[in-house]
Amino acid sequence: MKKKLTLLSVLLIAMTLVACGGGNKKEADGNATKKTAEAKSDIDVGFVTDEGGVNDQSFNQGVWEGLQKAQKELGIKADYVESKDTKDYSPNLETFADKNKNLIVGAGFKMGGAVTEAAKMYPETNYAIVDVDVTVDKDGNKVEAPSNLLGIMFRAQEPSFLVGYIAGMTTETNKVGFVGGQEGNIIWGFEYGYKAGVDYAAKERGVNIEVLSQYVGNFSDAQKGKSITATMYQNGADVVFHAAGGAGEGVIEAAKEAGKWVIGVDRDQSDRAPENVLTSAMKNGDVAVYQVVKDMQEGKFQGGKTVELGLADDGAVGIAPTSDKNVKPEVLKKVDEITKKIISGEIKVPYNEETYNQYK
Repeated sequence: MKKKLTLLSVLLIAMTLVACGGGNKKEADGNATKKTAEAKSDIDVGFVTDEGGVNDQSFNQGVWEGLQKAQKELGIKADYVESKDTKDYSPNLETFADKNKNLIVGAGFKMGGAVTEAAKMYPETNYAIVDVDVTVDKDGNKVEAPSNLLGIMFRAQEPSFLVGYIAGMTTETNKVGFVGGQEGNIIWGFEYGYKAGVDYAAKERGVNIEVLSQYVGNFSDAQKGKSITATMYQNGADVVFHAAGGAGEGVIEAAKEAGKWVIGVDRDQSDRAPENVLTSAMKNGDVAVYQVVKDMQEGKFQGGKTVELGLADDGAVGIAPTSDKNVKPEVLKKVDEITKKIISGEIKVPYNEETYNQYK
């Protein structure tokens, strides 16, 4: 297996060939290898998805789009393999290690354990795991992360607060909903950040706004996501925010059928239902992964730690750029003001039930 120092020295030779175009959306269908025909970088990246798959219209797709951008702009090589089940994580990671990938990326907190074990088994390969703090174990205890493993976390509660405010300012029934995938620290950030944003709007309007909240139990059951959401609409909610991965496809479908508002997650999901997607809370895996690859090219890979990205990190999180289609201009203006208050620390956004109760 190639050592990192050898890799970096090769990079400094700076090959002069111009890289041919990387993969596009059409190429992303299926499990076939997606690579540039010629590369001006010796970096070869393997991406292992969770069960949502690379076309989940959510987080996995965002990470793959970041690697596609790195193919085009940095000249790296990249391909992916989709995990159909949690049992696929370790074999898929091992497959890429055996192919001497320089960097192997995993996505989703459920993959944390498998990626950490792989990093220990293959110390000469660099690993990055998105949505996992590699410096704590599953019980929340501090641990020493492998020096070849980088954790990438997002302060998901921050964009969730913004879309919660938008929901609170948009609702006409004073009842909104939240549909989560699987309960845990990551999705709690979305839920409680959203609730806090709704509360902020309710206070501004001088009304009480009820938030209905329910979890699918996984990130793949779109039919269950649709059923939960349809019930919320029937019970009076007119805006529903989902943080449910692939199951969110059902949430969006329910909004289309009911003619109600839905808020997307992780990427701009307005293309799924332009007349129904109010906005999206974006957690830009593409921005983060692209930066990791760029840092690696420059010899600045930050193994052994976790980086956390929020509104202060330009482009890492935020609301969808298409929000101006369905969100009132005066609301978006206020969102800009709230964003500055979050960045300055004037507003401390909660990320779980305990911090939400303190916020209230």
